[in-house]
Amino acid sequence: MLRRWAGHRHRAGAHLSPPEPPASAYAPPLAEVELPAPDAASLLRANADDEERASRPALRFGDHTWTHAQLLAESERFAAVFLRRLDPDRPPHVAVLLDNTPDYVFALCGAALVGAAVVGLNHTRRDEHLARDIGHTDAQLLVTEPRHQGLLAPVMGDLDLPGGVLLSARFADGDDPAPRLGESLDRALDEDGSSAPAGAGPWPANDVDALWALLFTSGTSAAPKAVRCTQRRLLTTGNRMRNMLSLGPDDVGYAAMPLYHANSLMGGLAPALVAGATLSLARRFSASRFLADVRRYGVTWFNYTGKVLAYLLATPARPDDADTSLRIAFGNEGSPQVVAEATRRFGMTIVDVFGSTEGAIALDRTGGPPPGSVGRLREGIAVVDADGSDVPRARFDEQGRLLNAESCVGEIVNTLGVGPFEGYYRNDEAMARATRNGWYWSGDLAYVDQDGWVYFAGRTSDWLRVDGENFPAAPIEAIVARHPDVVVGAAYGVPDAQAGDQVMVAVVLRQETAFDSAAFAAWLDAQPDLSPRWRPRYVRVSTALPVTPTNKVLTRALVQQKFRAELVGGDALFVRERGEAAYRVFKGEDEEALRRAFEANGRLAMWDV
Repeated sequence: MLRRWAGHRHRAGAHLSPPEPPASAYAPPLAEVELPAPDAASLLRANADDEERASRPALRFGDHTWTHAQLLAESERFAAVFLRRLDPDRPPHVAVLLDNTPDYVFALCGAALVGAAVVGLNHTRRDEHLARDIGHTDAQLLVTEPRHQGLLAPVMGDLDLPGGVLLSARFADGDDPAPRLGESLDRALDEDGSSAPAGAGPWPANDVDALWALLFTSGTSAAPKAVRCTQRRLLTTGNRMRNMLSLGPDDVGYAAMPLYHANSLMGGLAPALVAGATLSLARRFSASRFLADVRRYGVTWFNYTGKVLAYLLATPARPDDADTSLRIAFGNEGSPQVVAEATRRFGMTIVDVFGSTEGAIALDRTGGPPPGSVGRLREGIAVVDADGSDVPRARFDEQGRLLNAESCVGEIVNTLGVGPFEGYYRNDEAMARATRNGWYWSGDLAYVDQDGWVYFAGRTSDWLRVDGENFPAAPIEAIVARHPDVVVGAAYGVPDAQAGDQVMVAVVLRQETAFDSAAFAAWLDAQPDLSPRWRPRYVRVSTALPVTPTNKVLTRALVQQKFRAELVGGDALFVRERGEAAYRVFKGEDEEALRRAFEANGRLAMWDV
């Protein structure tokens, strides 16, 4: 059997026998799916009224614990504040700029009680980009905390927030700045949060099709888009995740990915509420604190995305790493070798799937996908060219190298419609691109083998053209990630001085590991599935790559920084000329000579792109 490149996503077999999603586990239109509760408010009240669940922990954060009954009571206080401050003639949208603190959960649940929606703001956005996110989503009230008030201060004059800014210092750390912006959330809860919100607002609280959240896409290769999520979608997804992970009231989740992202909302909070389970929160992900938190809370499942598993494996191994309550993890973007090693080391099942915030593409993972595959084509899912025609199946040589990348790589589409995707908020242009011909166009590249297994090949912006050959970056990245010293790697195209692109990779190495330029070049040359044109010309060695809060590498930032010393900070740069056996240091004089070559070839504009 021909070898495939070790692609991004793979659910490894394990001694714990991971749950096998049924063939019908794809996401049909939401209206066809049975709900676990009539609406979100009903679910919260059912958990609080149930004799067994009411006194069970619903939420944990440090030394703080809230039962399901207490979660409802605190959410009702937030709901009353929203009713008091939201203009009934405007969309009932509450922006939240918080780390993973309990206030985020209270705000989300409080919004559900009155039919309002939460806008999850990304704290890595700055200046006009942050102001744009707030204004674009019609937020009229904003909840934040002292550590993020500095982000808001420069743009306050550009914001239209009739409900004001509420600052919560309830969960501030000792080194957080003093509150100096907006009003006190505590005071607002004391003054406005005493009246019961049930049925009191102008928006129907029992409308399961009411907007509940606006979730921005990660924006790793383009500007983020706000994805609409109704109560129906979050309840449906929570129920599906509850069943897939076999969750019950005794289970304890761990959410360290940000709650403004679909991964934590749909893989952490939503199934916890549906199952009547406990969700423990971490402000942000920390590989060094992960196992300590797992043991502290008794965690049985957690959600992840991006390079989280790789960062966990980069911590020093201990004999008791598998001696925990952990049972299962759910996420995406774990490479096959990383998933397999994390499964073994931490003694848990890992369900690593293909997924996006929109949720409109689902692949069949029954039958055991081969290494590197994200799943099998199912009815309605296809990989097509720009005109919508099926691309040819992938062909490989005896070393497993992809022979027809230029023709076999296409975009993953759903020809049956948009599935559970409910659209982008106020973005007709993006909607038109994503739903042309009545299909859903994912923006994800892939190729398909002769048996129908799909292999992820990056985003539509991740194409490179080297010496006249077009190919995607993701297969190169996956090969580089196999190197035993590489913790995280990213592959991308940078402009060539004459025409087209050159391949560049950025890597983070394991602790106390030095970059051996000759050994790295020899290792690359020994990889049978690395085509000669795929060999990286430039290597950037970094202590940390630019990432989103969900630990996805910001490739567009790397592309912009290229090989320019002023942009890459203190990272070491290396270059390998044609015919050379090793990489050498890329020095200042090399950069200047390269700039002159761009200028001489009339491509100086590419230098700053």
